[in-house]
Amino acid sequence: MDLKTRKRLSLLILVLGLPAYIIVAVTLVNWMDTRWGRQPIWIEIAVYVVLGLVWVVPLRRIFTGIGRNE
Repeated sequence: MDLKTRKRLSLLILVLGLPAYIIVAVTLVNWMDTRWGRQPIWIEIAVYVVLGLVWVVPLRRIFTGIGRNE
């Protein structure tokens, strides 16, 4: 995939995909709250940190080198 395509795709992911992923993450934590009751704050932070890193792993190749000049 050439650099121009990756730049456009990364912009699309950041503008549309990341907000949708944030909504899914908050919904998951709210579901955990409903299902098992309020968790200690350190568990919620750990869940948010893990979910914050999970979305990067499959998209790492798209974002690599985006800041380079053509």
